[in-house]
Formats: sequence, C-alpha cells, structure tokens
Amino acid sequence: MCLGIPMQVIASHPHHAICRQADGSCVQIDTQLVGPQPEGAWLMTFLNSAREVISAERAKEVQNALQALHNAMAGQSVDHLFADLIDREPQLPDFLWPQQPDANEH
Repeated sequence: MCLGIPMQVIASHPHHAICRQADGSCVQIDTQLVGPQPEGAWLMTFLNSAREVISAERAKEVQNALQALHNAMAGQSVDHLFADLIDREPQLPDFLWPQQPDANEH
C-alpha cells in the first residue's frame, strides 16, 4: 500500500521545493511532475516526490486520516479526526446511484 503525504511548499526552486511536513520538519521534494509551485501551495508527496497539487482542505483531510491511522495503532480515539463523518448517514457516491433513463430514448 502506498500512502501519500501532504506537505506545504515553503520555498520553490526550478526542480524541487522545500516543504514543511505535519510535524514541522522540512524536506526537499522533487517537483518535476507538478512543476514549480508558489510558497504556500500544498503537494501530495510520495517518496520525496510531488505527485499532485492539492487544496489546503484536501491536505487537512489526508493529515487527519494519517493521524487517525497513528492513533488507531496506538489504541487511541479517532472520532475527533473524522468530525465530518460522525453522526451522519453514509452517502452513496453519485456513480453508484441508479441511472435515470434518458427522456428522449424510446
């Protein structure tokens, strides 16, 4: 299984960026797949290479999921990390809903 790690750009260079990890440490990330990114941009990284530019909201969701994995392995609560999912009914993705026939078809 591969786990992408969201990181925020703090300095950009032609083929790499210095990015901040969730723990505050910094690491050099290869940006050749996504191109130069401005300071503050969020990148989904894997093996010190940026794979995708993501929103701050998506970065927070992934950081929460990774923290939940860590907490679960330590026997700690994860509910606070999934506040958007607690106390609501599961929703089917749009592609799983039955398709309505086209009104023009006979």
